[in-house]
Amino acid sequence: MYPLRIILIYLGWALLWAAVQTWLLWSVGLPIGTAVADALLTNVLLVGGGYAMGTGLRYYQPNMKQAAYLFGWSLGLAGISVLLFNFITSRLFKADEVYLAFVATTLQVRILFGWLMILLVLLLNWMWFYTKERQKDEARKADTEKMAREAELHTLRQQLQPHFLFNSLNSISALVGARPEQARNMIMQLSDFLRGTLRKEDQQQVSLSDELQHLELYLEIEKVRFGHRLQTAIEVQNETMNMRLPALLLQPVVENAIKFGLYDTIGDTIISIKATAQDHHLHLQIQNPYDPATAQPQLGTGFGLSSVQRRLYLLYARHDLLQTQQQEDQFITSIKIPQNYD
Repeated sequence: MYPLRIILIYLGWALLWAAVQTWLLWSVGLPIGTAVADALLTNVLLVGGGYAMGTGLRYYQPNMKQAAYLFGWSLGLAGISVLLFNFITSRLFKADEVYLAFVATTLQVRILFGWLMILLVLLLNWMWFYTKERQKDEARKADTEKMAREAELHTLRQQLQPHFLFNSLNSISALVGARPEQARNMIMQLSDFLRGTLRKEDQQQVSLSDELQHLELYLEIEKVRFGHRLQTAIEVQNETMNMRLPALLLQPVVENAIKFGLYDTIGDTIISIKATAQDHHLHLQIQNPYDPATAQPQLGTGFGLSSVQRRLYLLYARHDLLQTQQQEDQFITSIKIPQNYD
């Protein structure tokens, strides 16, 4: 269905050509009444032919290799229009032999003119429907890609939970007999953490303040597992607290830091988390110690960090938002989150 604006432009174009044709016919000697009738009848038939072409294109649109069909259609409609014009004028002006002779002598010109006009309308209609179809295809493609991206994001987030949950349940099992009070506390903390995770399942973006509150629940659980060995140092600029980041992004990064900070070292371990604001980005830095003699940090960017990097790419279409580096006995993970201030 054409928008009203397109229909009005089409009719305006036809009236303009009718006025031009009237002037041309009057200038060659036809009476003004005859010239007006000739021009109106010609353009009414051309408008009808153009409408027929447009209606046909709604249901069948030849591709570029079938462009010859467009020429054939337009030439056939031009011929039909001229035949109808000749039939109608022979009835309306049967007493005006001069005009009918004029029509007969201009028949070839009328066919050529009608063909060019209908061909123009046909090409415009074809371009209109082709553009609309491409727009629909692009919209469908975008919707499909969005659904696939959201499904992959959901899958990545879901895959992070079982590993942590199994570890926590194993720790609770170990505490039940020796320290039942701590086991009960850990169950409550785990319940709060999972409840918060479920609440965030439908959220794409959260504030850093909310993300840190959720991270604290995770750290409390881990501190029950590792005791005094696990220590954390969180340093956050005030202006970053309301900055946005993907929900549940920090937990797998910190889990990776704990895994390679505590498993491969002895003694107390400090996991450092810093947040700063720079150049319209939220900069996060997670730092953990490692023992170069036993650790293999180059292999330590397993599913946890790779899933985070994949999530960042799906959300921001950038590969440079997560970087890792080793400095002496420290392993540093740096994350940049673009901020939209519109």
